[in-house]
Amino acid sequence: MNNQRLMQVLLAPIVSEKSTFIADKNEQVAFRVLQDATKPEVKAAVELLFKVQVESVQMLNTKGKVKRFGRFVGRRRNEKKAYVSLKPGQEIDFAQEVK
Repeated sequence: MNNQRLMQVLLAPIVSEKSTFIADKNEQVAFRVLQDATKPEVKAAVELLFKVQVESVQMLNTKGKVKRFGRFVGRRRNEKKAYVSLKPGQEIDFAQEVK
């Protein structure tokens, strides 16, 4: 795995009520990832970017919802999410200021 690919695997952290509950209870962090990302790539990307130790990665695909916009029918895009379990004592803080 090259570093250029690992920098592109993680698209964004998922900050929602559910993800913060999971982070507090299970020491997991949720990320939106590329559609073709694999578990080893996500693990390596998180360890590279955030300097933490990853215990395991769980992945899931969510299908985009069909939505109506007036008389037009549209569809949201499909997403792939990764729930990353950190080893005990490890933490990722997204509110921290980057210098």
